[in-house]
Amino acid sequence: MTTSNLIRGLAACALLTATFALCAPARAQTTADTAAPIVVQERPSKPVWLKAEVVHADLHTIIVRERDNSMLIHTFTYSEKTQDKMNYIVENGGYQVGDQVSIRWIPGGSEALDIKGRPSKP
Repeated sequence: MTTSNLIRGLAACALLTATFALCAPARAQTTADTAAPIVVQERPSKPVWLKAEVVHADLHTIIVRERDNSMLIHTFTYSEKTQDKMNYIVENGGYQVGDQVSIRWIPGGSEALDIKGRPSKP
């Protein structure tokens, strides 16, 4: 009697397995429109002030080292407003290595929107 119950159980298991194997596989949704791009609006970043020490400065760029983390060095070009200011500063001696400055910039960018700091005497 136990053998017949075992045979019935195996037969039922085989029948169940065959049923699942013969079922049609599920199909993916094909109604999605993949041609239309997804538009994500980014929030404009706000400018922040960076406290730094001058490594090199000239008419076109300024290279600075962060005061808080001396391993981080940034190279900035000048905005139109800052370019006029830097022309005046360079004509009068310019920034020297080690001068303390604050640079207003947008994180992720490389343009100095404004520069504050007194250049030392050459």
